[in-house]
Amino acid sequence: MGLMDTVKGWFSKAKDTAGDVAEKAGDMAEGAWDKTKDVAGDVAEKAKDVVEDVKDKFDGDDDDVVEEVKDAVEGEQA
Repeated sequence: MGLMDTVKGWFSKAKDTAGDVAEKAGDMAEGAWDKTKDVAGDVAEKAKDVVEDVKDKFDGDDDDVVEEVKDAVEGEQA
């Protein structure tokens, strides 16, 4: 019986360790996802700024094209 108890103990400990590792990996993945969303939001905001800068340089004839680009960028951010 002593050997079986030892083997069961090893498997129990391995199962607990695997659960801990999985939980930590999940936490890290969640943190990475949050950071990715933050970066994507920053990129979208900068793209909107660039669109505004380009819009300011065009005359009134190009407003339709600039508005389409701006709407596309805003749609990607949502």
